[in-house]
Amino acid sequence: MFVDRVKIYAKAGDGGNGCVSFRREKYIPKGGPDGGNGGDGGNVVLRVDKDTNHLSDLLYQSRLIAKAGESGRGKKQHGRSASSLVVKVPPGTMIFRMPEHERVVDLVQIGEEFVLCKGGRGGRGNATFKSSTHQAPREFGYGQAGEEGKFALELKTVADVGLVGYPNAGKSTLLSKLSKANPKIAPYPFTTLTPILGTLEFSDDYKSLRIADIPGLVEGAHENVGLGHGFLRHIERCRLLALLIDMAGTEGRDPREDYAQLLKELELYNPDILKKPQIIVANKMDCEGAKENLKKFKRKFRGKIFEISAQKEEGLEELKQELYRLIVHAVRA
Repeated sequence: MFVDRVKIYAKAGDGGNGCVSFRREKYIPKGGPDGGNGGDGGNVVLRVDKDTNHLSDLLYQSRLIAKAGESGRGKKQHGRSASSLVVKVPPGTMIFRMPEHERVVDLVQIGEEFVLCKGGRGGRGNATFKSSTHQAPREFGYGQAGEEGKFALELKTVADVGLVGYPNAGKSTLLSKLSKANPKIAPYPFTTLTPILGTLEFSDDYKSLRIADIPGLVEGAHENVGLGHGFLRHIERCRLLALLIDMAGTEGRDPREDYAQLLKELELYNPDILKKPQIIVANKMDCEGAKENLKKFKRKFRGKIFEISAQKEEGLEELKQELYRLIVHAVRA
């Protein structure tokens, strides 16, 4: 199950208490204090993991509680510090402190770690209180409490290319042909209910890029109509937008209106999205009426258009090379 929003409670471990102890051994008349320090409590750490792409695990494990440090013991034995509780999250995870919904951090880079709650420090044992004027101290320190709080985690998918289009435009089919992803494909709207990631690999130099199939938009998506904000925000992370148009108008739609409405919805949601690089992909060019519709489309909209049939795998090689040029080659430069 795909989950991109969760609320959690996190509690770092408390520090262990210091120990009050005095050395008492046979034939040693002057013992003195020998109470050890308490160990530090464990941190709660979030780590960005490349093999994680949702927050489902945290839906069922919403209480993250790290272990406490051990208390000190006699003979100046310090308590053991607790290990950190490390939780894997997908790249693109944003953390907010609740209930203020104050943004704490945005985790994007693979391997990046963030200490969500810091463990408490261990208390001092009485051996540390000894001085020239205080030979037999009975003071000790209690361990500090670990940090705690309530947080909201939200995921914005990180991808190189975002496939954007109306339902049944062929995004899932195209993703399955370009990558090894296996999205559900069916001839009815909203087959895709969650963003699906696939990897396009280039055999020549072993480079690759990530492609996200963003669930279909509808008119009014910026007002949370249909899947709305739940998935529009995933587009914000994509480096390039591939606007997929059903050029055959197989459901009685006008490709020109579809394209104009897609741009309008993206602009109304977040104008900055339109500043991203874009390409137009005319799909279903093997269907009746597609070529005539493309002529009308070109009279209204300028720019390079990639003519493909995702179902029959026609025109995909040229599209792959353009994605390589715009993404992989750009990174090298």
